[in-house]
Amino acid sequence: MINAIIVDDEPLALDVLESYIEKLPNVNLVKRCSSAIEAFEVVKSEDIDLMFLDIQMPQMTGIEFLKSLQNPPLVVFTTAYSNYALDGYELNVLDYLLKPISFERFMLAVNKAFDQLESNDATVSAGEEKEFIFVKSDKKLIKVRYSDILYVEGLKDYVIIRMKDSRRVITLQTMKSLESKLPAHLFQRIHRSYIVGIDKIEAVIGNMVEINKKHLPIGKNYREYLLDIVNKNRL
Repeated sequence: MINAIIVDDEPLALDVLESYIEKLPNVNLVKRCSSAIEAFEVVKSEDIDLMFLDIQMPQMTGIEFLKSLQNPPLVVFTTAYSNYALDGYELNVLDYLLKPISFERFMLAVNKAFDQLESNDATVSAGEEKEFIFVKSDKKLIKVRYSDILYVEGLKDYVIIRMKDSRRVITLQTMKSLESKLPAHLFQRIHRSYIVGIDKIEAVIGNMVEINKKHLPIGKNYREYLLDIVNKNRL
């Protein structure tokens, strides 16, 4: 299932793409947005795989919006103008659809998205066999072993990776981005601001997790997933 959003200031364009998405059982429309500012909040708070993005919009163009995102989803430009193709190429967009957009051409773009996401999943699966990740911090790429990570703490646009021996690595990226790069069988999101090493959990006390004598909160949206992991490992 692909989670998608449409970003366009023209109601008719939104209606057309929404009607196309409704025909596809394997594509979920999370939100239709009439501006880049509205879309920014959605991309920041939701897991979006694919964005259909208009270029010519008031306040902030689609190109400006895409350049502002640190970890954008797959992007398909939708525009009435053909002279932005080079910008799309330079920004590594998935596809470039000229209005009026036919359903057949729309389907080609969606199929590209499925192919790309399957390729990304294969890369992640291969990466899970590794025992480390490289993180950009202080103008360096620092090697961080999964076994050394106690937990990850979110702080606005930064994340702090807390490790054994009181070490830490601070990197400029979102929790959502780092979470997608960490092996799911080793790490669990327990709160908007915390990801923990599953094997580092020493105790679950009410709505708190204890790791290395530190008590971290469990968010209500993550409690069920965490307790499921705990119950699977109970005696």
